[in-house]
Amino acid sequence: MKVAIITSGFLPVVDGVTVSGFHRLQKLSDWGHQVKLFCPDYSALANVYPNWQDYTGHILPNVEVINLPSSSFMGLDFERNVNWQARCFLKETLGSFQPDIVHVDEPERLSVGLWQIPGIQYARQANIPCVGFFRTNFIEYAEDYFDWPPRALSVLKHLFTLLLRRVYNAYDYTLVTSPITYQKIVNLGIKNTRYASLVGFDADHFSPELRQPHYFANTYDLPQVDRQVKLVFVGRLTPDKGWGFTFKAMQDIFARIDPNQVALLIAGDGCMREDIAQSLQQFTPHVHLLGRVAPEQVPALLANSDIHVTTSEKEARGLTVLEAFASGIPVLAPRAGGVVENIVDGWNGFLYTPQSIDDFADKLQQLIANPSLRQHMGERAQSSLDQYSWENTVHTLVLLWQDAIRQRQSIPQTTPPLRPLVNSTVDVQP
Repeated sequence: MKVAIITSGFLPVVDGVTVSGFHRLQKLSDWGHQVKLFCPDYSALANVYPNWQDYTGHILPNVEVINLPSSSFMGLDFERNVNWQARCFLKETLGSFQPDIVHVDEPERLSVGLWQIPGIQYARQANIPCVGFFRTNFIEYAEDYFDWPPRALSVLKHLFTLLLRRVYNAYDYTLVTSPITYQKIVNLGIKNTRYASLVGFDADHFSPELRQPHYFANTYDLPQVDRQVKLVFVGRLTPDKGWGFTFKAMQDIFARIDPNQVALLIAGDGCMREDIAQSLQQFTPHVHLLGRVAPEQVPALLANSDIHVTTSEKEARGLTVLEAFASGIPVLAPRAGGVVENIVDGWNGFLYTPQSIDDFADKLQQLIANPSLRQHMGERAQSSLDQYSWENTVHTLVLLWQDAIRQRQSIPQTTPPLRPLVNSTVDVQP
């Protein structure tokens, strides 16, 4: 199969979209598919991502990454978005490649930069399917990035809802990977939505066996951390990740416990880095901002931590939750968004009531005070992760692509798939 993928982001930017996109490419390459991936050009951010050229060109057999003309995204100094100057080049390159299907990640974000719905024009002219993948609910992020009066925010959300409907309903399918997100966007008026398990993680790389004595002394020159209960936060340091609530909740928790008992480890970077450091250091001296942690270093970081904490209420899925579980540590998260699909409250972690400082602090205090509870929760967390292998999730995506191609061509499949089928769920309507 020849697949064109247009995506809002790719490595060296590290987030759920980019990491999952890279693993998807690895499997497609292994199975013999031909892929061209179009993404923003990160050369303007060479000071932030000096290794950006490692992720462009022919990075894998049969896979080429093509950078498109791009501009700053929402003023963030670590993000880019494809802009309108990419339109002609994108169309010409798709025409020369002649893909069997076009797949678009976060098309609403791309459409704002391109001034058109990405991939649709070429796909209609070529009579091939074009599918969109809903990854981020940007409507819920409005209040995090726009300090507007409630009435103005309401108007903005309404306009963005109209944009979402127009963009996603233009595709053959709108793919989602969470039943909760599925219901949300159906309620928004997106009629072509299909749910399947499409997010995975590299389970072979995450393991409690990566835990080692003196890890933080040897890796980060932080010997005291090895003796403390380690709370790890992994992700972008941006307003949408719940940091405002984190500041208030941490003030409460450190009023209950000895600050020297706990270390806060924050892996990631973003516009709130200085605010996070200043706010949290008011409550404890043991705040360690580790900056951007390379993907290959994340498994050891998680395995040598004790509790993974997230306060984001807007995750479509929550890849770091799965990674923490595979590393044998429990997760504390809000009962909101896609993270609730994997956390069984009191069994492999805790879910707290969103925006409830008391509930958050009560449950975190239990985890801090009880190493046996953390151990048992971590052991249980590892028991239900097989379905999230990249082998299964990418194969599910390929099946969806093949189904879209058959429907567009209106002919039955006459050739066997490129690899044996594995158990996977396709188009499960919750």
